[in-house]
Amino acid sequence: MKKPSKVVFIEDELEVSFNSLRNDDPIKKSISRAIDDLKENAFSGIQVPKRLIPKSYIQKYGLNNLWKYDLPQGWRLLYTITAENEVELISAILEWFNHKKYEKRMKY
Repeated sequence: MKKPSKVVFIEDELEVSFNSLRNDDPIKKSISRAIDDLKENAFSGIQVPKRLIPKSYIQKYGLNNLWKYDLPQGWRLLYTITAENEVELISAILEWFNHKKYEKRMKY
């Protein structure tokens, strides 16, 4: 079931970090592709079980769902899905990182 969504960065600093990446940076290209996929379908990623959501995300953002989008070379993009209204979904990007930092954040 495809559900289109508006894609935003959860914090302005994160968007600044993304925009400061060089256009030919493979990570920027991968994140751009992920953003396009999320615009088409908010559920493009893999849902993280609620019990595995880092408490820091819950405390900081008050989120109740977390999704992981696999990027090339072991990188991960984490996002949450919210509803702006009854019709429009929002995919809010929380952060992206390499696999080692992802494992540390998720306490794997």
